Amino acid sequence: MAHARSEYEDFKRIAPDAFDLVLALGQLAAKAGLDKQLLELVKLRASQINGCAFCVQHHVLLSERIGVPLDKLHLVAVWREAPIFSPRERAALAWAEALTCLPDGVSEEVYAEASGEFSETELTYLTSAVASINVWNRFGAAFRWTPAKRPVAAAAAAASS
Repeated sequence: MAHARSEYEDFKRIAPDAFDLVLALGQLAAKAGLDKQLLELVKLRASQINGCAFCVQHHVLLSERIGVPLDKLHLVAVWREAPIFSPRERAALAWAEALTCLPDGVSEEVYAEASGEFSETELTYLTSAVASINVWNRFGAAFRWTPAKRPVAAAAAAASS
């Protein structure tokens, strides 16, 4: 098992200006009115791709708190094969994957799908959310931040359902 090189709290302490900027960028999409559940799915998917355990756990726990259905959380890694996702969620997830894995840029097909589901403003803010989570993932994966533990009450409730 890999051990943390530093922790999330260390980032806040060592570089509070950078921390505040990344945090602010990540909050813009929700402030602009994009659905918070959709944004959490996008952030979770990018974090899975980037292998950031801290961010995966953070966005799973946050998604649960805001009511994202557990089936979506369990299936987001294989969203293309899961009919539970709406066309808008599919477009957002495809957009997030394309922006997270950029060796060939963003295809015309993915852009057309995303721009068909999101207004120009929404797509710009969705892009800011994807950019932000990719920045967080770079810090979390590089420094191997320790994932948060599930709160005891939530763990008991999840086990009983």
